[in-house]
Amino acid sequence: MIERTDLDRRLFLGAAVTAVATAQFAMTGSANAQSSTTKPAVTTIKPGTSASFGLLKQISAGVLNIGYAELGPADGPPVVLLHGWPYDIHTYIDVAPLLAAKGHRVIVPYLRGYGTTRFLSEETMRNGQQSAIAVDIVALMDALGIEKATIGGCDWGARTANIIAALWPERCKAMVSVSGYLIGNQQAGKLPLPPKAELQWWYQYYFTTDRGRAGYEQYTRDFAKLIWQLASPQWNFDDAIFERSAAAFDNSDHVAIVVHNYRWRLGLVQGEQQYDEFEERLAQGPVIGVPTITLEGDANGAPHPDASAYAKMFTGRYAHRVVTGGIGHNLPQEAPQAFADAIVEVDA
Repeated sequence: MIERTDLDRRLFLGAAVTAVATAQFAMTGSANAQSSTTKPAVTTIKPGTSASFGLLKQISAGVLNIGYAELGPADGPPVVLLHGWPYDIHTYIDVAPLLAAKGHRVIVPYLRGYGTTRFLSEETMRNGQQSAIAVDIVALMDALGIEKATIGGCDWGARTANIIAALWPERCKAMVSVSGYLIGNQQAGKLPLPPKAELQWWYQYYFTTDRGRAGYEQYTRDFAKLIWQLASPQWNFDDAIFERSAAAFDNSDHVAIVVHNYRWRLGLVQGEQQYDEFEERLAQGPVIGVPTITLEGDANGAPHPDASAYAKMFTGRYAHRVVTGGIGHNLPQEAPQAFADAIVEVDA
């Protein structure tokens, strides 16, 4: 049963999307893609303004019972916002109210292994492979009666959005992806990188060892805080902001999902057979044809490709934006207005 929340009633329908947003995005094909550097717009909301999503909802979808926040009118154009690692739904704590005030129905789910999301069966493999997470979100949309949504994501969430847009474009109206095209495959994961690039992935190799798994399990919060600091070196988050998200890592499946995800990327563990077809298609590097805006912070300390490396992967209407002002890897939480503006623009 879906729990009701009183948060929706505190939000009101804002002004309609203006024609300006449409004009800004009126381009066709990747050949006409625009790349620009922008500072976050003059904001009506500052990062850290919203304290809580209020009462969360739960719904069974696929192999999970998924915890999620829902804001905005039930009949509004749907937007699904996906978090990454080691973050949680509070990546969008300030984005979601902005979109709800524009009339969108905003869904912000905990991914498998986070927060109040739980597996329905103890027998289900704790699988972190990329296509499994994407299937979870499609199942959530089915359970909520959402045929098609604009999807926004950061980190794991951006990869998940990319996969849905590539494999199920009929379910994705448009997309905002932080750090661009992130679909991977195990064969590519086995190829060596230059030493400096390998150094950035130190935690991936740490997780391949028993010591690494034990270390992450014992020091989950310390580990996550270190990643936050390295990935967003100019983000001055306080202990309260961190602890609000860190509670999501207390999920009993969290360590298993994270470790499996990174081991799977390197081809060190198997996934599940039902996802083989999806992974075969993803290994071909499918292009994405839905309208897309990619975003990058000017102070992203996490491993990420240069925008020139993935522009050709977007064959529909496409634009790339760099958000300046010391914005790091967790862009939606650090620059919520810029992310919300991109969602409104691409949706238009």
